[in-house]
Amino acid sequence: MASTDTATLTVVAREPGGSREARRLRRTGQVPGVVYGGGVDPVPFQVDARLLRQTLAHAGAVVELTIEGGTTTPVVVKELSRHPVSGETIHVDLLRVRLDRPIQATVVLELTGTEAAPGVKEGGVLEHVTRELTIEALPTDIPDAITHDVAGMQIGDTVTLGAVSAPPKVTLLDDPETVIATLTPPRLQTEAEVEIEEEVELVAEGETGEEAEQAAAAEGEGGGEASGEGE
Repeated sequence: MASTDTATLTVVAREPGGSREARRLRRTGQVPGVVYGGGVDPVPFQVDARLLRQTLAHAGAVVELTIEGGTTTPVVVKELSRHPVSGETIHVDLLRVRLDRPIQATVVLELTGTEAAPGVKEGGVLEHVTRELTIEALPTDIPDAITHDVAGMQIGDTVTLGAVSAPPKVTLLDDPETVIATLTPPRLQTEAEVEIEEEVELVAEGETGEEAEQAAAAEGEGGGEASGEGE
């Protein structure tokens, strides 16, 4: 479902800098960024990390961006880079948009009804293969996420993008044959390994039994010979 609310974000223009300057900004609680598009040159900026986090958490697809001392323009997040360990935002790219022109965007695909699927109840393994979709829509029509109900999946089923219904005014751009989810039999490999181990144990026990019988027979023959010599 698309969000009609637009949050506002005020940032400060900065001079372009290298990685050293970016690290200095992050140490002071600032996130470096760049805003592109709109037929004008890219503008580097910096923004308070906490303010950016709060704004994006409560914003829809569109954010009203103001570069301090300048005009306000609608933007969408083009790319958000996070630290691989802490998860903190380390750089943000924004894109100026016109609200009357469609744009391409990436949205999250969420699966619902996973626990209700008959195949899952039977012990099958549901794998969520594709987690993001590329769409086209007006900026204000971009949904927070697209959902698909998999409550009817049986063991052995595969769901492709062709089964997903796009929200109104949204076009899915990925290949309809893209696999979204699969439901495979329960612990197939583990069961096969257990069967192999059991067979190996049976064979080993059989060999041990034969060896014991041979040893017992040999002892019996040896004992009879000793007894005859004594007589």
